[in-house]
Amino acid sequence: MHCPLTKDFVLRSLRHDDSAALGWYFDSLSPASKSRFAPHPLTQTTAQELCATEQSATLRLAIEMAGKIIGYFILEPEMSMHEAARYRQFGIALESGKDFLFAPSVADAFQNRGLASLAMPHLLQLARQSGARSLVLMGGTQATNARAIAFYEKFGFQRFGGYQTELFNHDMRHVLNHAC
Repeated sequence: MHCPLTKDFVLRSLRHDDSAALGWYFDSLSPASKSRFAPHPLTQTTAQELCATEQSATLRLAIEMAGKIIGYFILEPEMSMHEAARYRQFGIALESGKDFLFAPSVADAFQNRGLASLAMPHLLQLARQSGARSLVLMGGTQATNARAIAFYEKFGFQRFGGYQTELFNHDMRHVLNHAC
């Protein structure tokens, strides 16, 4: 995927040569952002491993500006047992390959500036084209993150209860194909 969002920003698939840029991105995230986005360790080593991974079903995308990664998105077709168990309480049967986990993040300096809003229609379309019937926020959204909750709801995500860690987390899901 390679999709210009504006003249300065491109949404594209993560490439094998992105390990240094992705590692820089992970390192640049503030502690607050890191505490809200943790699908995997946010380290240079993880960036190298992710970029070296051959032929994964997981879709990893980046927003690039002037050669720097300033946004990172995961569309994971393998459903987590933990996510599936929580949604089962609401009568929703999540299935690998049909319901994708979604983990979005944007660099601190670009948060709340509309960049993710430009990317979301393309991400939703990519999920549909990849066979997803819904997107489930990986790990939910922290209840204290009002901006993120408003953003997800703007794009059709709905809350389905949640769970308690050190904070309460809302489970949120967006149904892409209403026939399912």
